[in-house]
Amino acid sequence: MTAPHTPVLHMVCGKIGAGKSTLTRQLAAAPATVLISEDAWLDALYPDEIHELPDYVRCSGRLKQAMSDHVVALLRAGVSVVLDFPSNTVSSRRWMRSLFEAAGVAHTLHFLDVPDAVCKARLHARNASGTHPFETTEAEFELITAHFVAPSEAEGFDVVLYG
Repeated sequence: MTAPHTPVLHMVCGKIGAGKSTLTRQLAAAPATVLISEDAWLDALYPDEIHELPDYVRCSGRLKQAMSDHVVALLRAGVSVVLDFPSNTVSSRRWMRSLFEAAGVAHTLHFLDVPDAVCKARLHARNASGTHPFETTEAEFELITAHFVAPSEAEGFDVVLYG
């Protein structure tokens, strides 16, 4: 008989192109773990509706509302969840905190602290590959990055730093 699985909510923080989706796929390979990708869900639910930052904010907010109870139920059922949603602002991390606290489970915030130049190079490669559902211009990178807030110790997360 194997030991019971202890569920964990895995969250990722990092700028566009930092490697969040790559890391989340690796984390989701663990037993009794599911990956929930914001980009995949947004692409499926809102095809051709997300063109500017306000569109993303509106659609992402709806998705978070719809997913909250489901994520909590998965965690309570003993399944670890890897959220491939950017936890790049205090408010997004507040939402994620509400999930693991409601489920009464552990959490890990994976912070990918990658220089802008590396992120932009990866972003250009991702755009050129055509494999990602959303293309991001350098101007959009700058606009979105302006809202980025690195996690602080005061927020009280269990952080794993990737440099």
